[in-house]
Amino acid sequence: MNMYLDEVLNAHTVIENWLGKGAGDLQGLLCRFSPRFSMITPAGSTMDHEALSRLFTAQRNGRPGLAIHIDSMVLLEEWPEGAVVTYRERQHAPQSGTTLRRSTAVFVLENGRLAWRHLHETWERN
Repeated sequence: MNMYLDEVLNAHTVIENWLGKGAGDLQGLLCRFSPRFSMITPAGSTMDHEALSRLFTAQRNGRPGLAIHIDSMVLLEEWPEGAVVTYRERQHAPQSGTTLRRSTAVFVLENGRLAWRHLHETWERN
């Protein structure tokens, strides 16, 4: 599988473990994201790397039992220093039910490592 598609799956496993079980290393999670990271949330607000760091710090084990399933991954474009990937994300937590979102992620290679540069998420209606 392509390294960018692998990263989508691997990152969501790390996020699921962090938010759903309180397991993992915060710095290991955060280093996946470029210091220049930006995000548009499903609700339309924006986040940068600092805001993402605060969110993950505050939400360790904040969604007990969280399960994240990724499907419909498409590598839209790839170039020597990055790629754009789209995917669908299904999150389920016992206390909050199931949500679906469509996401577009921009990846870059920074200092020899793959990093999330931008993420745009949109709610999908069931």
